[in-house]
Amino acid sequence: MEAIILSGGLGTRLKSVIDDMPKPMAPIGNKPFLEYILDFLMHQGVTRVILATGYKREKIENYFGTFYGKLSLDYSVETEPLGTGGAIKQAFLKVDGERAFVLNGDTFFDVHLGELLKTHVSMKADITLALKPMKEFNRYGAVIIEKDWVTEFKEKEQADFGKINGGIYIVEKSVFEKLHMPYKFSFETDLLVRNMDKLKIGSLTMDKYFIDIGIPEDYLRAQRDLFHE
Repeated sequence: MEAIILSGGLGTRLKSVIDDMPKPMAPIGNKPFLEYILDFLMHQGVTRVILATGYKREKIENYFGTFYGKLSLDYSVETEPLGTGGAIKQAFLKVDGERAFVLNGDTFFDVHLGELLKTHVSMKADITLALKPMKEFNRYGAVIIEKDWVTEFKEKEQADFGKINGGIYIVEKSVFEKLHMPYKFSFETDLLVRNMDKLKIGSLTMDKYFIDIGIPEDYLRAQRDLFHE
């Protein structure tokens, strides 16, 4: 089982609470946020991780090296910003299998990866999203589904209740061959939203713990929730 982690975020909105470092390296307790994600993957049977790095990449490479516990680590380096889609497409050049999990390096979603994979395979989907039910939100766009197939991605707006993209996917390598995406693009907007008619996009909804450290208040909440030592 292989996974790609998007790890090149600048952490612009976190400048007030963290030093000049990639957002996934923001410290939670005495270790970087990325370490919690790697622990999560390792405990669920993932054996190889490709870290898609860019901004201050040496801080990640120097800290983790090429192994973390039972995980083999490899790096896909952006020499210029490629967008989330360009970073994933480049990282897939290092994927050995036909598919991989893809995770955001600034979110933690405590889902069961085996269930997500089972759903993906049974639906014969091109991409499968892990969805999080949420109340009273405006930072995220809602995902509309019908019989677990994604039918619409809504813009960010105030919502009383909905399902949001939890930032964990299973993606078939063949997607990039099928769509001929450019060098730089957004995975969410350019690939998912604009190619819904060409892709089979499945979903699995899981009401599990979710945290996005993109803003200071949620970064501080992650400190309380995740650090127990």
